[in-house]
Amino acid sequence: MLGGSMPAEQAAQFDAIARLIEGARTVVVCAHTSPDGDALGSGLALAEIIERTWPGREVTSLLADDDVVPRTYEFLPGADGFVRACAYDGSPDLFVCVDLSQPGRLADARAVLERSAHVAVLDHHPGGEPSWDAGVVRTDAAAAGIIVAEFARHVGCELTPTMAQNLLCALMTDTGCFQYQNANGEAFCVASSLVEAGASPSEVSLHVYQSDRLAYIHLSATVMSRITTFEQGKIAYSYATSADFAATGVPVAECDGLVDLVRRVDGCEVALFLKEVPGGKVRGNLRAKSDRDISSIAREMGGGGHAAAAGFTVDGDIDEALAVVLPKLRALYARAKGTGTFAHSAES
Repeated sequence: MLGGSMPAEQAAQFDAIARLIEGARTVVVCAHTSPDGDALGSGLALAEIIERTWPGREVTSLLADDDVVPRTYEFLPGADGFVRACAYDGSPDLFVCVDLSQPGRLADARAVLERSAHVAVLDHHPGGEPSWDAGVVRTDAAAAGIIVAEFARHVGCELTPTMAQNLLCALMTDTGCFQYQNANGEAFCVASSLVEAGASPSEVSLHVYQSDRLAYIHLSATVMSRITTFEQGKIAYSYATSADFAATGVPVAECDGLVDLVRRVDGCEVALFLKEVPGGKVRGNLRAKSDRDISSIAREMGGGGHAAAAGFTVDGDIDEALAVVLPKLRALYARAKGTGTFAHSAES
């Protein structure tokens, strides 16, 4: 859509968000728990857009978790300015959700949202009934970064090199460097405009995809050695335990890319990666390489996402999480075969 005409409804929604910013003195920008490149890059870019377009606003970039920015994304312009939500005691005039539309994925930041005067949303995930004052949720956008770029254009904010770099990271990571099914023409068009504005694809690639610590590579080897397949190789999964993280010294926050190791398996249509996280919980990442919609399974597990990329968090350990999610995945193929039963053999 960037460069073309914007639907009147979206333009009106952007206008409503702009009015909320205009009427606010304090603004908080926050993405979901366990933020990825899209969440962090889009949020940082939006914060700069607000600061430049509406001078005098006090803009705070929040982290939903009591954690640090993942090492992979420390290079992003402005990443050193994030504030943990648990350390923020203000009651902002406006809380802007980026890369999410439901408060359930805000972790510590949910309390900040609940004491905010107004809420706005910029998101590309399927969600429930709107619970915000103004927002744009466009599920056909490859990344939230695309919607933020459109918002900048709509309010007449020229993209700076730092905005462009943050937004390019958002777009590259959510499309898997333009390898995923969501890498459509719009994604390439927006990427081109960001490079023209000063973004560097090579810098994003260097930091996100070519700077793994040796400990992470060792953990990756462990994850790869555990890959198991079901349904004649169509479902593949692997996992990492708390003991794995302790042994390697790799923080949980650095492990979002491990699901792509599972996704590489030839013939795999659905990939699942599970990791144990603090608090006796397991976080699951799902990826689809076919037209099978795995977001419904993530929602059944209390999470959400897109048809081809989704996630969830459950209580318990790896075995308990597998016992719940694996039958749901295998049922996708049982229904397709019309048998109503599951295959019983696993293939490694």
